[in-house]
Amino acid sequence: MRIVISEFMDDATVADLMRRFDVVYDRNLVDHPADLQACLADADALIVRNRTQVDVALLASAPRLRVVGRLGVGLDNIDTGACSARNVEVIPATGANARAVAEYVVAAAMLLLRAAYQSSVDVAAGKWPRAALSGGREILGKTIGLVGFGSIGRETGRLARAIGMRAVGFDPQVAADSPVWAQEQTTAAAFADVLARCDVLSLHVPLTARTRNLIDAAAIASMPRGAILINTSRGGVVDEAAVAAALDSGMLGGAALDVFEREPLTAGSPLAGCPRLLLTPHIAGLTHESNLRVSTMIAEKVAAALAS
Repeated sequence: MRIVISEFMDDATVADLMRRFDVVYDRNLVDHPADLQACLADADALIVRNRTQVDVALLASAPRLRVVGRLGVGLDNIDTGACSARNVEVIPATGANARAVAEYVVAAAMLLLRAAYQSSVDVAAGKWPRAALSGGREILGKTIGLVGFGSIGRETGRLARAIGMRAVGFDPQVAADSPVWAQEQTTAAAFADVLARCDVLSLHVPLTARTRNLIDAAAIASMPRGAILINTSRGGVVDEAAVAAALDSGMLGGAALDVFEREPLTAGSPLAGCPRLLLTPHIAGLTHESNLRVSTMIAEKVAAALAS
């Protein structure tokens, strides 16, 4: 049986798959669509990250395809309806990168609340902005608002609570009376209430028609002045121009964006030059450890699906 891997995966895990299957592995195959389609002509499984678009056209080039493994959890690059119509199983790595994302969120929250960690150049040059940087905020006692309460949202809440934060959350897929809220020591609230109560807002939702621009100018205006916004979910969930305006005005006390409407972020973005802003290239869920966990989980599940 043949497995095609079109984006990067843990090397040791790939080597293990190669001992059991005919494997085509090229971490840059996603950038060569014609070559990818040719490789899929006799493929039984495809393993992707978030850049490979598994759409109707790609599926048409893979008549033998039985399973798609996703090295991550978001499925917006995979046409799940088309896969279902073809009886192609889609397997995400649910939970495997949750700790990595949670650590990113809490670290970013601490950095942005303290607002003192971008002074290295000035201090090294002999400047001493002690007065200007002495008004930072501690994370203890602050409230984190979690929009989306799946495996990543819950892990983020656990880590935030461990360092003294309170947690409130909203997820239309989790009933307000579900026991999971009490188990996770998180208060279930309406979306508007989460916005109104949070010192830090962390987003953990898929990109759908209902979540596109969920955090727009009106949503930001309903948050406490000086609140921190962190987006590790999908870029289209946030109106980037509204975030830029809120940072410039001081309405937002800071923002950390790991995902964007268009990736890479386009030149001339309104975010360029904004104060109190951390930008990272879609790596919140990527660490050495999480890559190993994600790769191992998907390798095992894809192998099991092919054996069934």
